[in-house]
Amino acid sequence: MNSNIFVVIMAGGVGSRFWPYSRNAKPKQFIDVLGNGKSLLQMTYQRFLPTTNKDNILVVTNDIYVDLVKEQLPDLNEEHILGEPARRNTAPCIAYAAYKIKKKNPNAIMVVTPADHAIFQEENFTNVIKTAIHAADGSCKLLTVGITPNRPETGYGYIQYLENDSEVKKVKTFTEKPELSLAKKFLESGDFVWNAGIFVWSISAIIESFEKSLPDIAEAFEAGDSQYYESSEKDYVDKIYPQCENISIDYGILEKSKEVHVVQGTFDWSDLGSWNSLHEIREKDGNDNVVDGEVILGDCTNNIIKSETKRLLVLDNLDGYLVGDFDDVLIICKKDQDTKFRDYVAQVKSKKGDKYL
Repeated sequence: MNSNIFVVIMAGGVGSRFWPYSRNAKPKQFIDVLGNGKSLLQMTYQRFLPTTNKDNILVVTNDIYVDLVKEQLPDLNEEHILGEPARRNTAPCIAYAAYKIKKKNPNAIMVVTPADHAIFQEENFTNVIKTAIHAADGSCKLLTVGITPNRPETGYGYIQYLENDSEVKKVKTFTEKPELSLAKKFLESGDFVWNAGIFVWSISAIIESFEKSLPDIAEAFEAGDSQYYESSEKDYVDKIYPQCENISIDYGILEKSKEVHVVQGTFDWSDLGSWNSLHEIREKDGNDNVVDGEVILGDCTNNIIKSETKRLLVLDNLDGYLVGDFDDVLIICKKDQDTKFRDYVAQVKSKKGDKYL
């Protein structure tokens, strides 16, 4: 196994579109969303064990989730749990991990992945990552993984690539969450893929990109070189992190770079960004319902029912609904209204405070 390969798992999100199952105290990456006895974080960690040694895996998360990471991943080196004192999107998160890895191994290849995605056909996934690693090794390429779209999805980012005979294709354009009419055109064109948010690059390539495109972030983390793996690391990061620009790696670096390439994913994938996406991948009954808990259904189709209480739910004549019954929240709404969930959360916060979040 190549000791130069490091995997960085981003696990700091709050999963507001998955509320009230996903809460501030325990967001979706720490939950057994698929009902298989493992959290999404645990599944992500295990997915990369064929790629690298467990001692080369890092998890970046919010400070308030550090103990959850330790609990769920007891084999993880505690020095590789990177606590963020503030949410600043993916660019500072990736910079922190990159500069820390650089101190240990300046020849490293870095794989970056979200903690909360569902991936199936894992052998295919591992082969795709190996292809990207091979392309990144010794080059200045910034690799991203693209998923062949099967519908005109408006909730994902799209990557357009230049066609060639290689598995690694140069990226032409990025488009973030297009309108439906544009998404349909992307699907028809055949040269667009969904942006899975999984990245591969050499440490030298990503640090050079930070220095060029986000110099303030680069300077802040470069100045901490003497602090990494020392007792002073946390104090240093707590001081500089809140000053970092709140920006994604896509906007901050990838959309500015001429070195971005895409490897097409040959595996089933979902970013599990919503209740509707969970319904798509879960096992269903004969009427296309996903049911967890004590539930009796009559004339119900295409629903997702989740109950974590001792109540028996008796439901009739529902089509396309989410019914989520939790100890302190009951939610009943159309399951495909993904964009409304942030509004629900905002209303709860403004009217009820943080009690139900």
